Amino acid sequence: MAMTTVDEIKSAIEGLSLSERAEIAKWFYGWEDDEWDLQMKADAAAGRFDALLAEAREDLRTGRTQEGP
Repeated sequence: MAMTTVDEIKSAIEGLSLSERAEIAKWFYGWEDDEWDLQMKADAAAGRFDALLAEAREDLRTGRTQEGP
């Protein structure tokens, strides 16, 4: 039976044993970088985030930041 929605997948995972869920977690977190991850790495290497990083560092340096939730 093919699962076509996230809710169906979640429900199927909830029905697994603890060891089966651990196997799924290990597989999921060991997943290779996808297209989005590869693009983010390429953008970072090309310096496309440098201005944002500089702005964040300046905000931190001048105290314009606050603790998160």
